[in-house]
Amino acid sequence: MTIGLTYDLKSEYLALGFSSEEAAEFDSIDTIIGIENALHELGYETERIGHAKSLIEKINSGKKWDLVFNICEGMYGIGREAQVPAILDLYNIPYVFSDVLVLSLTLHKGMTKRVIRDLGIPTADFFVVETISDVEKVNLPFPLFAKPVAEGTGKGINALSVINNQNELIESCTEKLQKFKQPVLVETYLSGREFTVGVVGTGSDAKVVGAMEVVFRKNTKSDVYSYDNKANYEQYIDYLVPEKEILESVYDVALKSWIGLGCRDGGRVDIRMDKNGIPNFIEVNPLAGLHPIDSDLPILSRLNGISYVEVIKMIMDSAVKRIN
Repeated sequence: MTIGLTYDLKSEYLALGFSSEEAAEFDSIDTIIGIENALHELGYETERIGHAKSLIEKINSGKKWDLVFNICEGMYGIGREAQVPAILDLYNIPYVFSDVLVLSLTLHKGMTKRVIRDLGIPTADFFVVETISDVEKVNLPFPLFAKPVAEGTGKGINALSVINNQNELIESCTEKLQKFKQPVLVETYLSGREFTVGVVGTGSDAKVVGAMEVVFRKNTKSDVYSYDNKANYEQYIDYLVPEKEILESVYDVALKSWIGLGCRDGGRVDIRMDKNGIPNFIEVNPLAGLHPIDSDLPILSRLNGISYVEVIKMIMDSAVKRIN
């Protein structure tokens, strides 16, 4: 079976003048090599395709693949993560990971939380600020937490994200609206422990592969899982396997969220406890980073005794079974 690899290469965007933060969600060549090596070890042949425009060029030249391993993040628009799946659907080419609907929905954190809330899964109360005048409509008790509605890798999460009064709310929303040119998700601040949970499989076949707790060291600039903290996790963060007593409730929220949103094959669900110790859904990442060493899903899998190749195998097994 020949597997095509679609991806956005970080170095290409940096060469075009994008900043490190703007290119944060794109993949290093080490990630592509890691995925290739794992697929080869599992007996698959691979071909590098690259980004969405390269995919279109290769399809037009007559290229075909049995399956596409898609980790493209895209650059522009609320549906940027869904661009490659949409192209592949158009040409009836099967692919790994979630479909157009899921990737468009889950990039918008506000829309995702509306679905999660409708499913009866705990999630912090929230308000989506579209313009600065919307701040007056926010009717939530302080403290609050604010982040761009459609970013990943901790982008837009910083010291201004934790909000204690109206002036800080105005300052935080103004900063994020101006910098990211998109709405801001404002939600009740969850003061408890934070976890990320790895999930593989689709529908009734979905299962948790493990979880890790995000623990901030004393030298951390802020106790939020920010872009800076994620980029320098070895300096600021400890990743720990939680005690068994709390895993059941954390796993339950993650699995119900994954299945309820229709996610496929593999990814992560981020969870944080409220002041009463109840796990709350934060967000889902259906295109989780797959750097063999530094990405959260491989890290938490490793902490739970699952190798990188085993993770890729579980993802591929899910996709092949789903397609066949």
